[in-house]
Parts: sequence; structure tokens; C-alpha cells
Amino acid sequence: MSFFAWLLLGLIAGLTASKILNRSGQGLVLDIVLGMLGAIIGGSLFTAFGLSGITGLNLYSILVAVVGASLLLMIYHGIARASQ
Repeated sequence: MSFFAWLLLGLIAGLTASKILNRSGQGLVLDIVLGMLGAIIGGSLFTAFGLSGITGLNLYSILVAVVGASLLLMIYHGIARASQ
């Protein structure tokens, strides 16, 4: 996948995960980073369970990235609450 495709996948996944969990986005740059890291985490988790990870810029890969980004966001919010 090209760098532009990773950016687009990251934006879509990060924004979707942010909207699901927060009802608001985290900001353009943070949504992209969250989505890209989520794609890596989601791809690793799906591969560990015997499924395919990120396969390109398609709906399945977006689902994998959203799952990973959602997990990452839940961990982030848990740490943020614990430190308050």
C-alpha cells in the first residue's frame, strides 16, 4: 500500500473510532495517527486469531483498522482517567 493509502485508511479508521467512542473527533492529525496505529494493532490481532490483517484500501481493512483504533482509544482513555 502506498503512503497516501495508509494516510487515507488512518483518517477513515481514526475518525470512525473517535466518533464511535467519543462522539467527536480527536483532530485531523491525531485521527490519522490513531487510525494508522490502529491498523497495525488490528492487523496484528486479526493475524494472531488466524484471520488476514490489512489487505489494502478496502472495507475489510477499514474494519480491522477501526477495531485496532478503538482498542487503542479505550486504553488511552483508561490511562487518562487513571492519572486524574
